[in-house]
This record gives sequence, structure tokens and C-alpha cells, in this order.
Amino acid sequence: MRITFCQGVLALAIVINLLILYYVSRLQQRMLHRHRDHVQPSSRLLPVPQKLGVTVIIREFEDFENYVPGVVQSFLKQKPEQPVMVAADTLPYPPLVLPDVPNVQLVILKPAPDQSAHVSRPEMYVKTEYVALVPDGVKVDSTRQLDRMLEEFKANQGRVQMVAAPVQSLAPLHCLNLKPTSLCSAPHTTSGRQRMRVFRDFGIKRVLLEDGKQQWFGCSKETPRCFSTVHDDTPEYLYQNRWTPPCCLQALRETAKYVINVLETSGVRYWLEGGTLLGAARHQDIIPWDYDVDLGIYLEDIPNCDLLRNVESGSIVDEKGFVWEKAIEGDFYRVQYSEHNHLHVDLWPFYPKNGLMTKDTWMDHRQDVEFPEHFLKPLLPLPFAGFTALAPNNYRSFLELKFGAGVIENPEYPNPALKKLDKGK
Repeated sequence: MRITFCQGVLALAIVINLLILYYVSRLQQRMLHRHRDHVQPSSRLLPVPQKLGVTVIIREFEDFENYVPGVVQSFLKQKPEQPVMVAADTLPYPPLVLPDVPNVQLVILKPAPDQSAHVSRPEMYVKTEYVALVPDGVKVDSTRQLDRMLEEFKANQGRVQMVAAPVQSLAPLHCLNLKPTSLCSAPHTTSGRQRMRVFRDFGIKRVLLEDGKQQWFGCSKETPRCFSTVHDDTPEYLYQNRWTPPCCLQALRETAKYVINVLETSGVRYWLEGGTLLGAARHQDIIPWDYDVDLGIYLEDIPNCDLLRNVESGSIVDEKGFVWEKAIEGDFYRVQYSEHNHLHVDLWPFYPKNGLMTKDTWMDHRQDVEFPEHFLKPLLPLPFAGFTALAPNNYRSFLELKFGAGVIENPEYPNPALKKLDKGK
């Protein structure tokens, strides 16, 4: 069979294309193998110690009672440049008062959706070759203690992986051996538990669904509120750069509406007070970072309300589950969301004296001052938290008397000496 010129050219073109395809394939294989051979761990994920020495790590301690600042100070007293890292699952509250120096770090291990993953990884903060795990409550007596441990480690390098030193204690050590078991570990419940764990870890209280419905994962009448006892007028969530959880705000709105309805039905004159009035003037709602509701009432009207009159003999749980009680901090009243959830409305009894409204219990708050009674004559309706409440007339002047000029337009946290509002966000 005779091959024509065109057939020869076509066959040659096919052979050339096959050779090119083979060459490209081999080249890709060589590049892939070369890349695998030269892959190095990420410096962000596996930090390399930058200097010799020891980083002191304090890991286990109680938020409500600890000696962590004292432990840190004891190391810095012996060696001011000593690297110290305090690692906690969540931001401690009350906050730890640690020295404001670059070699002392507080690392929060709980990941946050608004932060990079490496922020919650303690190894990213260790810049020394060795670490020393130190329990809470110890006190270092000499700089030689860490040095001796390090010398012992180096002398036995290759045979010893860890050096431990005894801690002298005045109290005997007791260990409780618990054997937790997994109950009801059916596979169909695993995804639900994982979802709840993610919400709990990220502090998510409410989820808005695409169809407009919402799911709540925060506190309720049957559970404690989402934050602990407030210290220095600064709740723990402000230190976490968050505001009041939505479930807590919802509980405060519900409690305020219920209490105001009881007062109006009973003939007790009331008005929005302090920061609650400020929230109504600024947001027509509770201030987004507030944690209670304040109402002023006329002292002489208290006998009109059975619940207020009867709490003198002890707290009362009404038919709706709200707890009415006399506050232990002074001569005023408190209505809690429930026996379990202590989100509350405070009722402050005022009485007129020489044209001024005064009371018998005063707090160390700037807004806690006497004021002219004419602000209450008449009381005017004001939108608040989804309903209408009564407020002082000329509430702007009332608020500026208590908080200072321009308070409505210039928001600030309750104790800016500890935590200031970032007004740039």
C-alpha cells in the first residue's frame, strides 16, 4: 500500500504531539516530586525558639480565687525579663491584674470566630528553648531554681525528657479518682452535641435562620444568666469585647415590661431612671451593654402594690415565676427574672423633700443624685424596649443633670477607667 504525502505529514504530526504530551507529563511529575521533597512545616504552625532560656507557663487556676498575679510577680522579682505566659480556657473574670510588660502574656485558648486561629495557640507565644509548667500558688525564692532544673535537663539530654521539682505545701494533697462514663451516646445525637459545643465555644446565643425564624441557645428562666457577678460596674463580656448577650437583653425586656405593668395596675408612680432612661433616649431600648433595668418609684405609693408591701417579710415568687425581694445592698427593691436567672429590675424609692426628689440609699454612681421634682410633673410616655413606659419630662436636661452635658450623643462604658468604649468600631 502506498502512503501519500498528506498521510505522512499527518502521521508525523500525531507522533510529535504524542512526544510533547509525554514530555509535559514527565515534567509535571518531576515538579510534583520536587515540591513534596522540599515542603517545610509552616513557621506559623511550628514556631522555632528564638533564644535560649525558659518560659514559665501557668495553666491551672480558678477564676474566682487565685494567686496568679502573685506567682508572676515572684518570678519577675527574681528576674524582670523572665518570659511568663498565663494560659486560660476563657478570659478570666474578675480580670487578672498582670504586669503590663511585653514578657508577660495572657493567652486565651478558646477560639473566637473574629480572631485568627494562631491567637489561641500557646506555642505561638513561646520564644525560648524550654518551658516550665508552674502551678498556681507557688512562690519562687531564687533565680537559681529554674537554672538548676535547666542544668539538670541539659546534663541528661537524650535520656531525660522532663525535669520535675517538688512544691512545698502546708496542706495535704487529695486526689479524687472520677470515672466518667458516656451515657446515651447514640450516633444520631452526635451532630446535635457537636453543634451545641460549637455554639458554646463561640458564645453564640441566637441563630437567625434563612426563613426568618430564630433559635436560642442562651439563658432562660430555668438556667442562670450568661455572665457572673459584676465587679466594678464592668461585666465580664466587656473584657471579651462583646456586649450583653441577646438572651439576657430579651429577659431584661420581658422583666421590665412585666414589672411596669404591675406598677401601673397597682397605682404606683414610676419612671425610667439612670442608664435605663439613657438607653430609652438613645436607642429606645436597653443600652446594648447594660445588665439591669432601673426604675424610680414614689416611696409613698409602695403600699398600693401587694407584692412590694409583702416583701418586707421575705422574697416572693409570683404566679409568673418572677422573684420580688428587698435588695440586700440597701433600701430598695429588686425583681428577678426567675429563681434561677438573676437578671433583674431595680426599683428605687424616692420621696420629695424641699422640692427635691431624694432617697435613703445612695450608690457611688455619678448619676445617683437628688433632682428637682418638677421633672416628674408630669411624667411623659417614651418608647422603650418594644413598649411605652413613663419617663421624666425634659428627659435630656434630666440626663445631663445626672451624667453631664452631651451624654446622649457621647456613649461610654460605665467604668471607662477599666474598660473604654472603642468608638471607632
